[in-house]
Amino acid sequence: MSTLHTTLRRYVDDGTVPGAVGLVARGDEVEVVAVGSVDAEGSAPMARDSLFRIASITKPLTAAALLMLVDEGVVALDAPVAQWLPELARPVVARTPSGPVTDVVPAARPITVEDLLSSRPGWGFPSDFTLPAVQALFGVQKDGRAPQAYPAPEVWLAELARVPLLHQPGEAWLYGTASDLQGVLIARASGRSLPRFLAERLLEPLGMKDTAFTVPEEKRDRFTTAYRPDGAGALEVTDRPDGQWSRLPAFPSGGGGLVSTADDWLAFARLLLDGAGGLLSPTSVARMTSNHLGAGQRDGGALFLEGQGWGYGGQVDIAPLAPWNVPGRYGWVGGTGTTAHLVPATGTVTVLLTQVAMENPTPTPLMRDFWRCAATAQAR
Repeated sequence: MSTLHTTLRRYVDDGTVPGAVGLVARGDEVEVVAVGSVDAEGSAPMARDSLFRIASITKPLTAAALLMLVDEGVVALDAPVAQWLPELARPVVARTPSGPVTDVVPAARPITVEDLLSSRPGWGFPSDFTLPAVQALFGVQKDGRAPQAYPAPEVWLAELARVPLLHQPGEAWLYGTASDLQGVLIARASGRSLPRFLAERLLEPLGMKDTAFTVPEEKRDRFTTAYRPDGAGALEVTDRPDGQWSRLPAFPSGGGGLVSTADDWLAFARLLLDGAGGLLSPTSVARMTSNHLGAGQRDGGALFLEGQGWGYGGQVDIAPLAPWNVPGRYGWVGGTGTTAHLVPATGTVTVLLTQVAMENPTPTPLMRDFWRCAATAQAR
């Protein structure tokens, strides 16, 4: 048995997760390990093609879809998003981050498409959740792991517009909201729903046959049950195969709404590694996987970024703070217990899918051990 198998099996055996799928690829060499079961009852073994709610590792796919529209000239990076999202035409900003939400000033400039791609529109979550503007955002920016909780996009935008920005557009990286805004922008700029645009322009061309915002009945035997730790050493169910992903939500979340498999995410990663295969321009791929943050812009998001940078839709490693932090490594983690990265310099792709939710933004011990295992394999 491989080191990867041993690593994942350990977390199944101690009850941390019912099962897991881990994938490590370099070029044509691909190792995939599936351990445990699709649910805590052990009703079926985990398999390579098991379906998972991938949460925030949806974000890179949404960014790539928006960049397709940039490549085509439908939108421009420096264009104000109010051209398509008029609800956001007159944002106001908290005078000071710690100040009340009623003490605001007008935004110094419009929010742009590039602000959304780099997660710097002024809305989103910093490390300090107690700030008044952040508390106000919690009422609008729903937990993406519960897609049916969101209202329709036009309702959500109207609610968001009433929340002051925490920072001026472009000034600081903030987590989460930007990717959902990207999804709404894609739909309005393309004239197609986000699920349809992603399917036609990205998923179908790449052969990502199991990636979608819903799971049809004929695939639910492969769909894992979702859990979260109950605080007492056990797991509690948060969603079952016939639950929230059995129907299309009113708000298809570009920030975290997709279901996918390890091989499907590998196909997406190879799109970026192989020069985009004509789906994206080399310039867009380079911008997507390059850091766009200065030290000051990422300071407030240290809880999420852990000393690294951000590209479009995903983290970009800039400092070798751990064995797995290869400068240029691109990807992200998902709050449902998922993580996926690619390393352009080596052509390596790593994907870990589990069905137990993270309790906070800090990557879990299982994720870190998976990354360590993958980094060791790469070094051989």
